[in-house]
Amino acid sequence: MTPQPAYLLHKRPYRETSALVDVITLEHGHIRAVAQGVQRAGSKSRAKLQPFAPLHLTWIGDGDLKRLRMMETTQSAVLLAGEGLLCGLYANELLTRALPVGLPTGDLFAIYAWTIERLTRPAERATSLRRLEITLLEALDAEPIFLETDDSPLDPSTRYTYVAESRRFRPIGAQHPGWDGRSLKLLARGDWDASGLAGLSKALTRAALAPLIGNQPLRSRELMQRLSQRRRQGRA
Repeated sequence: MTPQPAYLLHKRPYRETSALVDVITLEHGHIRAVAQGVQRAGSKSRAKLQPFAPLHLTWIGDGDLKRLRMMETTQSAVLLAGEGLLCGLYANELLTRALPVGLPTGDLFAIYAWTIERLTRPAERATSLRRLEITLLEALDAEPIFLETDDSPLDPSTRYTYVAESRRFRPIGAQHPGWDGRSLKLLARGDWDASGLAGLSKALTRAALAPLIGNQPLRSRELMQRLSQRRRQGRA
């Protein structure tokens, strides 16, 4: 096979010297594979198979679990630390959990690479993660549909809550927590990065992603919440 551009999403030990890995590839999407010998001391492949490093891979196998054969790095890993590292771990955990094995996702691969580069810049982290989440939802045909549950248009003066089962919005009373139709209509135009909509876009993508992730909390999200809590305590 032609070597595939790829990124490592997750790696865990397997038997004595191997690892089970999840990778995202340009043409084949999410692949699970055995990387033989990478846990062995002195293994050249061990140094190459690192998160946030552009890779070129080949593999063999007809089932869902492949076996890696060729593994080359194309350039150094993106260096992430602190909050940027937690954001990168979130991106990796999200794709590992939500993206089905073997689904071609060329657009998602490109957005993932774009996102990782921008996680080095604090001002761009939130918007780049939202773009990754939205592209993932679109790849899985799971993005919000900006209509009421009866398929009527959203009313700018009405408040709504999101209904994950229908991917649409249900009107609610003004006294209940929710989102106004005007802001939702801005998101419907693709203005996910618009000023003042950061909280709404984060909450909405989280609600849309919830059925894809399942009930088990994301470890990376818990770590980010702890970091935010420590920062708040430090300012108190």
